Amino acid sequence: MKKLLTVLAVVFVVLVILAGAVHWASTRNEQPAAPGGQPAPPGEQAAPTNPPGCVDYEVVAIPGTWESRVDDDPNAPKANPNSLMLGITGPLQAEVSADRVKVWTVPYTAQFRNFNAQQEKTYDESRDEGMQRASAELQATHQACPGTKFVLMGFSQGAVIAGDLSSNIGNGRGPVPADSVAGVSLIADGRQELTKGKLIGKQGITGVGAEIALAPVGGLIQGIIPGATMRGPRPDGFGELNDRVNNFCAPADLVCDAPRDVGNALQRAQDLVGANAVHAQYATNGTVVDGQTVPQYVLGWARDLVNQPLR
Repeated sequence: MKKLLTVLAVVFVVLVILAGAVHWASTRNEQPAAPGGQPAPPGEQAAPTNPPGCVDYEVVAIPGTWESRVDDDPNAPKANPNSLMLGITGPLQAEVSADRVKVWTVPYTAQFRNFNAQQEKTYDESRDEGMQRASAELQATHQACPGTKFVLMGFSQGAVIAGDLSSNIGNGRGPVPADSVAGVSLIADGRQELTKGKLIGKQGITGVGAEIALAPVGGLIQGIIPGATMRGPRPDGFGELNDRVNNFCAPADLVCDAPRDVGNALQRAQDLVGANAVHAQYATNGTVVDGQTVPQYVLGWARDLVNQPLR
């Protein structure tokens, strides 16, 4: 009986997550030369400078499930006009000078194979593709423009990708050095932990990301959503980037606020029956961050970052 309840609990959590979604090269260690062509003193790093034609900042946005497409235009995305990220990047592009700030939206499949969409790419395939494309863009920009700073942001599946990318960068195994990242914002991160990064807004979060909560029953998940590996927490967190990572999560959003004990999912079911759409309401939910929506907050945060002169 207990095993049956656990299976039912897993099915319930997965269904709620799906329902919400439907709604909506290693860097070199060479010491740079100091002014005058002399090597920088040991322990000091001269600030990299950009050649002509480079921007000061590049904003890299990673949309959520079903909000992007592999052939979408990264400079003017049109795959989903209702994409949560587009509600941030669109206004930002309109406000800033393209000579100083580049806004690049990662084009990737952004799918999630499940029993209602057997023809789609698996979550693992989609997530890996998004990571590869985002990493390649950062690496290419950094090689051409070593002084450019990056602002990373993502929603849902895109937040998982941006979070994993930030973890790699912050722990010295990413496509760019940690000091090239000005800030990170993760909205509904499926690997969220309250002890990693900073939770902005509502503090009533008691759960963890769905990939953490469901990791102990990963075998059952494969039977429900083939190709969706629940990888658990990020073992080494965000490393050097920890204080630059902002987390946003609406209470009862099972993508980022799943019960720690899957066996308790049935107990919480009564409270969550009417909350299936909470994951899709960040664009209009004005209670996660007091006085504004999460996209409005992230837009203001990004605007403040890119308006700072490079140091």
